[in-house]
Amino acid sequence: MLQPPLAPVRFWQLSAAGGVSFVAVWTVAALAGITSRDFLPAPWDVIERFGQLVTTPFAGYVLHEHLLSSLQRFAMGFVLAVCIGIPLGLLMAWFPWVDRIASPVFETVRFIAPIAWVPFAALWFGTGIGGPVLIIFMGAFPPVLINTYRGAKQVDRKYIEASQMLGASSWRAMTEVLLPAAVPSIVAGLRISAGLGWQSLVGAELIVASSGVGYLMVKGQAAISTATVMCGMAAIGVIGLLIDVVLRRAQLLIEKRRGL
Repeated sequence: MLQPPLAPVRFWQLSAAGGVSFVAVWTVAALAGITSRDFLPAPWDVIERFGQLVTTPFAGYVLHEHLLSSLQRFAMGFVLAVCIGIPLGLLMAWFPWVDRIASPVFETVRFIAPIAWVPFAALWFGTGIGGPVLIIFMGAFPPVLINTYRGAKQVDRKYIEASQMLGASSWRAMTEVLLPAAVPSIVAGLRISAGLGWQSLVGAELIVASSGVGYLMVKGQAAISTATVMCGMAAIGVIGLLIDVVLRRAQLLIEKRRGL
C-alpha cells in the first residue's frame, strides 16, 4: 500500500538530514586518510577549487563559460528533438500509414544508446558544435515522440469525431483537439527527454568538444585534479536538477489547470 505524501516541512527535514549525512561520511573518509587527498579531496577542498574555477580560467574558460557552452549545445539538441518529435508523434497517431512508415526506423534507432553515436559524430563534425547536438538529439528525441504518440492515442475518439462533424480539417483536428489533449503526456515526456539529453551532452563533451563541463572534467582528469572533476560533476547535477524542477513545475501547472 502506498504511503501518504510527506508534509513539506518533514520532506525538507529528511532531505537536509540526507545531505548532511552524505557530507559527514565524505568528510570522515577524507580525513581518515584512506587514500591521498589528491584522489579523495575533502568537501572544503572542492569548495575552494570551485571558487578558483569561477574566477580563474581552466581549459580555456572559467566555470560559468563552460556551463553556458554546455547549455547552448543542450538547448539546440533539445529544441530540435521537440520540434521534430511532437509533430511526428501526432502524425503517427493520426495517420496509420505514417505510423507504418516511421515505426520500423524509429524502433531500431531508439535502441542505439546516445553514446554509441559519438564515433559517428566525431567523424562527421569533429569537435564542432554539430557532434554534441546530434548526440543530445538522439538522447532526447525518443521520449518526446513516444509520449506524444501515446498521449495522442489515448485521446477519446468522440472528441475527434465531434470536431470532424463540425467540419474541422485534419490539420485543425490535430492542432486544436489532439495536441491540447496530449499536452500532459507530452510534458511528462519532456522531463524524461531533458534528463536523457543532458546526460548525453556530458558524454559527448567528454570526447567531441573543446569546451563545456564535460571537457573541463576531461582536462581535470588529465591534470590529476579530482577536485576539478568533482566540481564539474556537482555543476552537472545542479543544472540537471534545475532543468527538471522547471519542467516538473510546468507539468504540475498543466495538470492543475486540467483538473488532473
